[in-house]
Amino acid sequence: MRTYVPMIDRSEDQPHILHADLDAFYASVEQRDNADLRGRPIAVGGGIVLAASYEARAFGIKTPMNEREARRRCPKLTVVPPRMEAYAEASRAVFEIFRDTSPVVEGLSIDEAFIDVSGLRRLVGPARQIAEDLRRRVHDQVGLPLTVGGASTKFLAKVASAVGKPDGLLLVTPGTELDFLHPLPVEALWGVGPKTADRLHQRGLYTVAEVAALDCDQLVAMVGQGAGHHLHALAHNRDPRHVVVGRRNRSIGSQRSFPNGRYSRAEVEATLLDTCDRVGRRLRQSHQVARTVTLRLRFGDFQSATRSTTFPQATFHTKAVHDAARDLLAAAWPLAEERGLTKVGVAVSNLGPDDAVQLALPLFSADSAPLDGAVDRIRESFGHRSIARAATLAHISDHVHVVPGAIT
Repeated sequence: MRTYVPMIDRSEDQPHILHADLDAFYASVEQRDNADLRGRPIAVGGGIVLAASYEARAFGIKTPMNEREARRRCPKLTVVPPRMEAYAEASRAVFEIFRDTSPVVEGLSIDEAFIDVSGLRRLVGPARQIAEDLRRRVHDQVGLPLTVGGASTKFLAKVASAVGKPDGLLLVTPGTELDFLHPLPVEALWGVGPKTADRLHQRGLYTVAEVAALDCDQLVAMVGQGAGHHLHALAHNRDPRHVVVGRRNRSIGSQRSFPNGRYSRAEVEATLLDTCDRVGRRLRQSHQVARTVTLRLRFGDFQSATRSTTFPQATFHTKAVHDAARDLLAAAWPLAEERGLTKVGVAVSNLGPDDAVQLALPLFSADSAPLDGAVDRIRESFGHRSIARAATLAHISDHVHVVPGAIT
């Protein structure tokens, strides 16, 4: 991991950090690839909304709303199944443009990144020109709308892109940051979710300016030590973080959701195996190994549970990940059977490079690396569904769909 410390040219009088964010990414890819969907309210998912077009958002449809509720709000809603391969390909194309624009790119997710442009003014032009060219290239070469926000800090650049959506460009000129930030609602501050917002509202705080007017001790008394210092700093646009290049994933995961909550244990275990297959492949593709496996369950009553276990030795083998996840599921199955399941997720963490691991002698089990590698190569050539484990075919129904994996 390398931290880039910019040499900022203050004479530019323009922001040096851009936050580039694809608009309604999954839905936009579907509308790009199917002309009949353009201009119409659409949702990606099946059972649960994974993404909604801006036409659908106008009806109050958002992630992770139940499909039945989404259709109630918008009877003309079109729901399409997710196509993860198409989204991954679009993301790769967009990130190629990001990295061609600047060598200093920090990816946040499949559809957004921070880009430092402080060293490009004399070579390319001011930040506004760079941002305009970036949006044009993504539109012309990939066919997707891109919103760009720019500011002197990462925090404010991300806020600017949120305010500038959809398909917009909003740059906050150095020296005017607080003029832009302070009129915004408190929800614009990172870390202010519904509970924190309610707590602030109860004390008459509705804008960032009202939060900024308090001293740090007052905020600490309201929301706690860590959150108080955090909100006080952000309300004054204090964010010392630089754009980080080559950041390693902190976790790699995948999730599957169920349209209704009642499935047999055999069906859930088959789904779990397919999910672990995806996690194992992504782990090997990133050339990393993991020591911790985490199982995440969401029940029919919308409550969640998390279970985890840690290996004595790191691994990238699908079988090891699946064995651990299956044991965790067995321990939690009484709750799942009682409440029903709407989502199963598996993530691996405590990651490290795969070339820095002492391999164990295969005294008690066969090495699964050759099989994993062969399956990976087939899927790279022909798609994830080109080869599957027999145990998954008998139980996974067509209406069980993939939810994008968490790579953070």
